[in-house]
Amino acid sequence: MKKRYWLAGISAVAASGVAAKLLLRPRDVEWEKNREIIFHADRSRFIQVDGVPVHYQEAGESDSPPMIVIHGFASSNLVWSKVLLPLADAGYRVLAPDLLGFGYSGKPRHLDYTITSQATMIVGFMRQLGIDRAMLVGSSYGGAVAATIALDNPDRVEKLILVGAVTNNRPTRYMLMRLFGSPIIGDILSPLLASSRTLLRRRMKKVYDRHEWVLDERRVQARHLPLRTRGTHRAIIRTVRRWDADRISRDAHLISQPTMVMWGENDREVPLRDGEKIHGEIPHSRFIVFRECGHIPHEEYPELFTEVVTEFLAKKSDEEL
Repeated sequence: MKKRYWLAGISAVAASGVAAKLLLRPRDVEWEKNREIIFHADRSRFIQVDGVPVHYQEAGESDSPPMIVIHGFASSNLVWSKVLLPLADAGYRVLAPDLLGFGYSGKPRHLDYTITSQATMIVGFMRQLGIDRAMLVGSSYGGAVAATIALDNPDRVEKLILVGAVTNNRPTRYMLMRLFGSPIIGDILSPLLASSRTLLRRRMKKVYDRHEWVLDERRVQARHLPLRTRGTHRAIIRTVRRWDADRISRDAHLISQPTMVMWGENDREVPLRDGEKIHGEIPHSRFIVFRECGHIPHEEYPELFTEVVTEFLAKKSDEEL
């Protein structure tokens, strides 16, 4: 009997602790309060897209060819911080938006947070900035967003670069993603898992290959801050529960823009075989594999990444065929 009461007491304390953490979560993250830890804060801009504020960073001359770089799931434009300026120096107007629900962009309650709705935001973002066509570079989940734009709005895409792109629903089978997608349990555990700086650090180490790349604690902190908020937790849960990336593989043969597929040899998030498969399905695509590299080559090998991207973009269309 005493043991039963003891367990009940522990359970009650644990439940109270969880409830307190959920209730004390910040609603959103404030750019102004965190500007000292934000990489390239002087490049940050905000624009309204369909009534929702979108945070983005911009580098390069306004009349240079536009390049839009799109980050992945539960991330932000921080992942482009090492290549933002080098790509601009190579002669491009580089724009790195935070997807809705992530980073410092708005996190509307009504949004379904699907690949299609994020693609719609990017098209609206281009429209607001007066950009008719752009080079699109999509990393991981952002690759699915970029590919969707290429399929649904082909006139908007000059060239397409997919970096470790999500092209199917296989990532939803991972244990962490299954927890995020689980009804009730996911609503309780997802905020706790997403808010954990320790778990974030472990995951950041996992996506990089095991070489001498050193994980910067400022980078961990900069990525962690938005992940503590209610709005981002809502976006994470809805994104997983409405994940539908199979369409990318199914319709890849319809992508008509000059396309380059880039992958890390040792990508443990989205395996190399997915890159090989999508490369085979996109007509005349080019395939680049970074040796001894994980999921995010633009962070692991920024100089080589910049070189490969600019060389591809500089080619004329007829040279791609």
